[in-house]
Amino acid sequence: MGRVPPAGCGVCVHVLPSQRRHICCQKILGGTPVFVGTRVPAQVLFDCLEAGDSLERFLDQYPTVSLEQALGALEIARDALVKSSGLVPN
Repeated sequence: MGRVPPAGCGVCVHVLPSQRRHICCQKILGGTPVFVGTRVPAQVLFDCLEAGDSLERFLDQYPTVSLEQALGALEIARDALVKSSGLVPN
């Protein structure tokens, strides 16, 4: 897995410290959220899933992204959805 940037490094923004190992809004790609240690935009995961691809297929296509990172991105998205909807998680 890629290097985890230190807190306050100015590289990872818009994510909680515990999420820095998954998604990073780096200066590369113009601030697009990417998987840490890669140049793979997080949006690609959601595009693949929306197209009907499995998580396994995504990981095969983007081997620099770990299963932990992909699941972490899905968790971040879930948490954002729950927070914005006002729903209480189980």
